[in-house]
Amino acid sequence: MAKSMQTWIALFRGINVGGKNILPMAELRQILESLGLENVRTYIQSGNVLFDSRARLASPLGKKISRCIEAQKGFRPEILLLTPKGLQDAVKSNPFAKAVSDPQTLHFLFLAEPASNFDSEAVEAVKSQSEEFRLTEKVFYLHAPDGIGRSRLAAKVEKLLGIRATGRNFRTVEKILAMVSDS
Repeated sequence: MAKSMQTWIALFRGINVGGKNILPMAELRQILESLGLENVRTYIQSGNVLFDSRARLASPLGKKISRCIEAQKGFRPEILLLTPKGLQDAVKSNPFAKAVSDPQTLHFLFLAEPASNFDSEAVEAVKSQSEEFRLTEKVFYLHAPDGIGRSRLAAKVEKLLGIRATGRNFRTVEKILAMVSDS
């Protein structure tokens, strides 16, 4: 009996940013399909992908995808894999419900692992007066009403957390969830 398919959400970090690690979404879809992944869909050029796979574990699947991209494109992207439930849980746990009305100001930084050495005082010292943040085991939520480009906290958050993360604004998170619902 064949294993049933699992839907995965892949959040690629650092592709198609600043002219580096260029990977057109059509090529990314082809690479993923060559690995036997099915129903591959992408959203915008920054590396948001949904696909179906028989794989049940995120880590080996993410490594397999990264190695394949490295072999074909010459760079190894970092990939964070989530299940649809994981993304839905992140949205349900959003502590800044008022910020969803201005989705570009609300950011979800998905963590590669829990931040075990989090220094909240250092974060407080860097954030602006208007910014709010909350850290959970899997997500660092940042409400930056003055814009992410002006945020010193956004620029330094990974260093302050001491782990790798990849961020998406709430509008992108909503679009990815809509893609899950449509499939």
